[in-house]
Amino acid sequence: MLNRSISTARTLATAALALLLALPARAHNGPPFPIIENRRMAGCVISLWTHPDIGTGTFFVLVDPSPGGRIPDGLKVEIGIQPESERLAEVVYPAVREDSRGQVEYNVSAQFDRDEFYRVRLVLRSSQGTEEALSRVEATPPGYGRWDLLLYLFPFLAVGFLWFRGMSRRRRYKKEQELAGRTMSARRV
Repeated sequence: MLNRSISTARTLATAALALLLALPARAHNGPPFPIIENRRMAGCVISLWTHPDIGTGTFFVLVDPSPGGRIPDGLKVEIGIQPESERLAEVVYPAVREDSRGQVEYNVSAQFDRDEFYRVRLVLRSSQGTEEALSRVEATPPGYGRWDLLLYLFPFLAVGFLWFRGMSRRRRYKKEQELAGRTMSARRV
């Protein structure tokens, strides 16, 4: 009983220490996320999604026609990127149009050199004129590639291992108790 209390105390102390020393998560690692949604521009409804990894970040501009309208011919899309600190000049990247399953999408690969906030300027040029929308995004370190799955799976594997270990000890304890009970009853006879 005393060993079980010590073991429980150790587990609780370890969990408390882990919670106290945990750092807040800042980085984005996952699927793209929207920074502009359902904005009416240039006779269209625009959504801008991004995956801002340090190195090469990607932007996806989803273009839908306005209700009762159509996407203007010759629509050009550009993304301008500049650090909010203004340590670098704005760099403008032209977008490449892709038609995928009836959805018009423009894709841009942009360069981010540091983990900091960047201004994002979306520019649409068409026969109807030029329109802009502004947003901001934080460039984040890329993940660990194929090791991501193992890294994220580790806590679940650890809990499974601890559960299996506890069940094995419990089973062993019950067998020892049964064996001790048989030995005691054999001595009485």
